[in-house]
Amino acid sequence: MMLRGFFGNKNRDKKTQQKTAPSVPEKKATQTRSPKVSKPKTEVKAKLKPWSLDEYKVAPEEGKTRFHDLGLEVSLVHGIADLNYQYCSEIQAESLPHTLKGHDVIGKAATGTGKTAAFLITIINDLFNRPIPKSERFSSEPRALIIAPTRELALQIEKDAIALTKHMDIPVYSVLGGIDYQKQKTHVRNEVIDILVATPGRLIDFLNSGDLYLDQLDFLVIDEADRMLDMGFIPDVKRIISRCSKVEQRQTLLFSATFSEDVLNLAKRWTTNPVFIEIEAEQLTTDTVEQKVFMVPADEKLKIICSYIESNDVTKAIIFGNRRDETRRLESTLKAKGIKAALLSGEVPQHKRIKTLDQFKSGQIEILVATDVAGRGIHVDGVSHVFNYNLPEVAEDYVHRIGRTGRAGKTGVSISFACEDDAFLLPEIEKYIGMKLTCEYPDYLLD
Repeated sequence: MMLRGFFGNKNRDKKTQQKTAPSVPEKKATQTRSPKVSKPKTEVKAKLKPWSLDEYKVAPEEGKTRFHDLGLEVSLVHGIADLNYQYCSEIQAESLPHTLKGHDVIGKAATGTGKTAAFLITIINDLFNRPIPKSERFSSEPRALIIAPTRELALQIEKDAIALTKHMDIPVYSVLGGIDYQKQKTHVRNEVIDILVATPGRLIDFLNSGDLYLDQLDFLVIDEADRMLDMGFIPDVKRIISRCSKVEQRQTLLFSATFSEDVLNLAKRWTTNPVFIEIEAEQLTTDTVEQKVFMVPADEKLKIICSYIESNDVTKAIIFGNRRDETRRLESTLKAKGIKAALLSGEVPQHKRIKTLDQFKSGQIEILVATDVAGRGIHVDGVSHVFNYNLPEVAEDYVHRIGRTGRAGKTGVSISFACEDDAFLLPEIEKYIGMKLTCEYPDYLLD
């Protein structure tokens, strides 16, 4: 773990300084943003019985930070307790004392270490402590914006935010491509939103059409910044940030699994005197995942993976491929063998992707065939196997892929297929994860 002042030593506590609202350009006098008039959805929450911290019993443990110890609002702690969280993860324990005081933070930690909860807890606690009467709020003006690179990650963040605000009146909403445009447009135009989660493309659509305004933001979060850069979203993110409240009038949090020099240079421009927190994983892959590499001819991959699934009675697995045509062919072959399989890739409409994920989580679908669009942001319990039908071209993606199994203390199996087309990628993967992978020749599967 490394913690230091970053890009300067001047400290800033935005929670204690006077915040001045950005001046409203004259052109907005002609805009048709209306005060919120629909009835707040507080009826169910109002009927909940009183809850106290006495009901959330977590014993103190040396070296660990309890959520009790952070001075969070009781209603937020209630939501945390409902999710069965007890102790902060390392990135949460290191970042929350700074973010809760209003400091900008750049956080680096591996996927699956709790970065999402770190920034959501900060946002929710602050918004609850500094409520703005609904009579003074306008639709189309969120107070917090979270930008995510993929639709799946955006939906997961929205789900987590809704769970944490279960006992609070803090509206959460997401805007992303592939889902009914008009439905989203109607919601952002007519409803007050506190926390908005968005993918860059759809957010820019609504900014350009005048359906969303970001000049009243208290929080800006950029999640998976390295992925944003890899996917070519940085120009879009720059356009979005140009429409946000000024950097000194908002709190900016930037979290990622890795930071290149390019990402750090961007972060310097988007934050003010941030604290830089880096959680170095002892190892990039977990001991709960058994990792194997099958050395196979390219034309035997399909036969071998189908044989393995059938002979080992695999009923909940993800197969990652690099190319859409291969994943389509694999899905078709599995279905022909009577295996309940479905495809998850960028070409699949978003509404179908959501349905597919729900069916996979419930067990209606046994094998999910996916491109790397599902590599991050997908949290499904009980995945027993992850197959790399193709070795990933980026070593980091190997870690994200196999991280879909061996979760929540359970064990999992990762099997990667290496052939004459991609075996040369193995050394780079082994170098990145810091370990030698066991290679086998699975001839017995062809018997």
